[in-house]
Amino acid sequence: MVISERIRKALNNQLNKEIYSSYLYLSMATYFDAEGFKGFAHWMKKQAQEELNHAMKFYSYIYDRGGRVELETIEKPPSKWEGVEEAFKAALEHEEFVTRSIYDILELAMEEKDHATVSFLKWFVDEQVEEEEQVREILDLLKKASGHISLIFQLDRYLGQRE
Repeated sequence: MVISERIRKALNNQLNKEIYSSYLYLSMATYFDAEGFKGFAHWMKKQAQEELNHAMKFYSYIYDRGGRVELETIEKPPSKWEGVEEAFKAALEHEEFVTRSIYDILELAMEEKDHATVSFLKWFVDEQVEEEEQVREILDLLKKASGHISLIFQLDRYLGQRE
């Protein structure tokens, strides 16, 4: 069964959001590198790669269902934040935005009784729970550090170990 045009457009739009997500996290990595936080930068680079992998899942799925991918212009992301905590707050807000977007596509797929797309999106629903949880945990640790630079450097080293 070929994908409907409405679903194709929604999935294509999500693919482009995932590419933007990668770009945003890469921008955050450049901010952290410039600030001397190599561990936070490493974490963000890994996150950027993961988001690009998500985009490729949408890319493949669209073609698997007989659709065609359309790449759109990717907006320039912010490049400066008021500190580590602000950058991670922005990351959480972005993940929540992505979650809402995936939920909207899921609702459309259910409305159209597109069971294959509902099944495909389940992985992303689960992934978004994990993504939001990871960033919330980091934010909680940053709040507990409450500006104590030695604790922030310890968290920086810890996040630099992400594989």
